[in-house]
Parts: sequence; structure tokens; C-alpha cells
Amino acid sequence: MTEVQNPFTPHESVVPDALTTVLLGHNAFQFMRAGVELGLFDLLERSPGAGRQQLLEELGLQERALDILILGVSSLKLVERKDEGYFNTTSVADLFTGGHWELVKAVVGFEAYVTYPGLVDFTESLRDNTNVGLRRYPGDGATVYHRLSEDPELLRVFYHFMGTWSAVASKHLINYGDFSTSRRILDVGGGDATMAIAVAKAHPEVEVTVLEIPKVVELARKRVEEAGLSDRVKVVEGDIFEDAYPEGYDTVMFVHQLQIWPQDRIRVLLAHAHAVLPDGGRVMILNSMSEDGYDGPLMAALASPFFAAVAGEGGMLYAWEKYEESLKEVGFDSVLRTRCTDAITPHGIITATK
Repeated sequence: MTEVQNPFTPHESVVPDALTTVLLGHNAFQFMRAGVELGLFDLLERSPGAGRQQLLEELGLQERALDILILGVSSLKLVERKDEGYFNTTSVADLFTGGHWELVKAVVGFEAYVTYPGLVDFTESLRDNTNVGLRRYPGDGATVYHRLSEDPELLRVFYHFMGTWSAVASKHLINYGDFSTSRRILDVGGGDATMAIAVAKAHPEVEVTVLEIPKVVELARKRVEEAGLSDRVKVVEGDIFEDAYPEGYDTVMFVHQLQIWPQDRIRVLLAHAHAVLPDGGRVMILNSMSEDGYDGPLMAALASPFFAAVAGEGGMLYAWEKYEESLKEVGFDSVLRTRCTDAITPHGIITATK
């Protein structure tokens, strides 16, 4: 016979759950990753209340492995059991109903395969004030973006993430960005042209040129051609730091670009933009932002280590005021902040005029 003391008192650790989640946070993420990659959350979305036997069969797991998975996702309040069946909790279910689940899955892949290796050197990156974690990625490029081009599988994961992330962010750019006076736009570091295509589709009167490194140009041109916009969206090669920007544009966009770099490098990019814009020309910056007091939001804080340790020479999800200071220093004025209030990410747009 087993004797149970305090049978109705759940275990209470001397370490609060919030601290435990931080202390063992890398394990918490792996449960999220496992749930995504094994298809647990998708299964419970299409079959809410699925029983244990169904989970074993459809996930292809053995008993012990399922016990471990259920223990983790239940303790993290991602999944809950009711009457011998399992359900996604409201926090997960809302991602499906809100249309955000594909973005979450892409973020999980990006964090697991692109971000994780370099974060081993996060503390060293803080000490040295540069992206020490880049050494974890094979190649000679100065940024992880250059080095990923040497690994086709990692590049695929990265561009799937960026494409999904950019598709979401492009809605913010269209919904909150003011293009009423824009006719010719230069998209600096515009990646696979997702943003340029979105702007061109939303504004038929606008022409957009994407400025990108050679290894990305063909991918971007293919995307533009597939969108049927080759007449209004162009892609040109260039080094965004070393080369003068092409002239003849009334708007210069930096989308998910400036967060990669330290502020002195950001000012170089903004100065390039200022040099080629006419009086009254505008620069638009779309990024996830942190608050001026550096006390949140949490997503901005937790996304910053990638930019500090891996991405470029050392960036972060900067506070609004940091961009504004750099804009004014290179000669822009009339700075306007616009929060993307319906986003699940802390996105915002800063617009400044020459």
C-alpha cells in the first residue's frame, strides 16, 4: 500500500514558475518546437479532444516519448486535458483562429535552426560588442545572411521564415504606411522583394526598386516575375554600405534592415538615403520596436539576442528614440511615429522628411 502525504496539495517549488521558465527556457522552447514539428498542435486543432491512442498513432511516438511531450506542453500551458481528451489551450487556439499559426511555425523553425547555434556566444557578444556567434556558422561572410547562402537547407529555412514574417509585416506597411506622395520607392536591402511586391500591388501608381546583394538578386527577380510586376518592380545589385544609392526616388524604405546593425552603421545607411532624396523626400523605417524606457515589450527583448550575437556586427530591436536620433543627426526632420496596433509583434513605422 502506498501512503500519500498531503494528497490534495500540488507540488509547489521554492522556485516560481516564471523563474523556472527562464532558467530552463531552452527546454521550454524545445517542447514548443517538438509540438510544432511532430504536428501535435495541428492535430489538436483539427481533432480537439483527441485521446491518448490517437496521439500515439498520429504522432508516431512510443509511450514514454508521448509522456515526456505531454508533460512539457501541459506544464507550459500549451495543451490541456479534459475528460481523457487533449485540447490546445486558448493561447494556442487563438493563434489558429487569428490566422497567426503559420507565422509561429516559421518562427519556431528559424529559432531552432538559424538562431540557436549562435546564441551560445550571446554573453561573449555583449562583452565584445559584436556578433561573436557568427563563428558558429561556416563561411567567410561578414553577416549570417552571407553565410547562410552557403548552406541550401539553412537558407531555405531562413527565407521561409522571412517570407512568412514579411508577408505579415507587409500588411502593417500597407495598412499603416503613408504612400500618398510616393511615386518612386527605393527598397534598401529588400530581400526577396516581398515588401516591394506588396506596395506595388496596393498602389498601382507606384514604382519600386529593390537594392540587394548579388546572391539575392535572382531570387527577388523571380518573385517579381511570378507576381507579374516586372514592369513596375525592378531589382538591382549593390552594396548598401559602400555603393551610392541610385537617384530619382522620392521615398527610401528600410524594412527589417536597420535592426541588424549598430547605430553608427545605421547612420551610414540613412546618410546614403538622405544624399539621394530630393527636398521633401521621405525615408520610411518598418521594424519591431522596443520602448524608449527599455522595459519591453517582451518579444522585442527576446528577439534582440539574434541581432546582437549572430546577424550582423551587432544590432537589436532598438527603441523608437534611437532611430529618431540617428535620423536627425544625418539631416532628416519632421519625424513621425506610427504604431501598428493590431500586430501580434511590436511593429512600428518611423517616417522622416528631408
